[in-house]
Amino acid sequence: MSDHDHPDLPAERELLTAFFHQFPFFKLLGMELLECEPGRSVIRLPYRDDLCQPAGIIHGGTIASLVDTGMAQAIILTNDFRERRKTGGGIVSLDLRVKYFRPVNSGHLIAVSTAPRIGKRVIHTESIVTNDQGKEVAKADAIFMGVDGVQIGGPRG
Repeated sequence: MSDHDHPDLPAERELLTAFFHQFPFFKLLGMELLECEPGRSVIRLPYRDDLCQPAGIIHGGTIASLVDTGMAQAIILTNDFRERRKTGGGIVSLDLRVKYFRPVNSGHLIAVSTAPRIGKRVIHTESIVTNDQGKEVAKADAIFMGVDGVQIGGPRG
């Protein structure tokens, strides 16, 4: 059965979206989960002055948080991750690389993230961030590792 054909996918997507919009860090930054499918996510981040560095442009760390979150969301509904989660497992970032192309001082950012290669343990992800004019602001890639529940303390309530 492919990731997209699983009968529980709509219900899990709904739970994931509700969780996402209540999670404190995502709320703090103002991230909005627009789309989430196995292997792909789209997240919007509105510009705010408090997310900027002293020159008045979005801080690079804000963009790094956006892409790291987007790439993780692209993994969460895949069959491999869903099976790992049943035993309390999860994913952790091993490497994150962000290339910045232009500053953002208004509007919003959109991160479209994908997981083009999902192995047994190592997961390769990519993200493209655009501004509200559709121009590329940054590109990122990351490597995540699937971890078992015993490695991160077992199931969470």
